[in-house]
Amino acid sequence: MPQEPQPESHLPDPGRAVYGISVTADLAGIGVQTLRLYERHGLLTPVRSDGGTRRYSSDDLARLHRIAALAAAGVNLVGIARILDLEDVNADLHADNDRLRRDISTSSKSPD
Repeated sequence: MPQEPQPESHLPDPGRAVYGISVTADLAGIGVQTLRLYERHGLLTPVRSDGGTRRYSSDDLARLHRIAALAAAGVNLVGIARILDLEDVNADLHADNDRLRRDISTSSKSPD
């Protein structure tokens, strides 16, 4: 009996920019002009094709949902930019911390 295809297997890598601006706006539930405004304020930086067309990834969509949630909470665009920067730094620090813990764990298990 053939196996059912896994829906996840057809999705692009979360960091791969595949969505055009209108598709991204639709998926995020915002207008194209709002998306451009977020880009002008540095909240989002889409990949550009050779022809200059904006391309967005699933990671960009997740960021847009975070931006929308902050805006709905009444945070202005400057505040949103600062919050996103801090969240990015925090995520990097957590990743570094996890890596260092793994390194320590690995080195303490190996014989001297």
